Amino acid sequence: MTKVRVKTDEPFEKALRRFKKKCNKEGLMQRLKEVKHYEKPSEQRRRRLAKAVARAVLEDM
Repeated sequence: MTKVRVKTDEPFEKALRRFKKKCNKEGLMQRLKEVKHYEKPSEQRRRRLAKAVARAVLEDM
């Protein structure tokens, strides 16, 4: 569970922004999307392959 402590004189918007960043860093939204919609095995393979290719391209730079 993601938690963010709000400081005494901190605006709510700033705390909300920190919360969103933390969720994004943990991959929470991505996991939610994966669980919400069914993905065919062929689509999973294609997505994983594209991710691996992107990583390989970044490593070559």
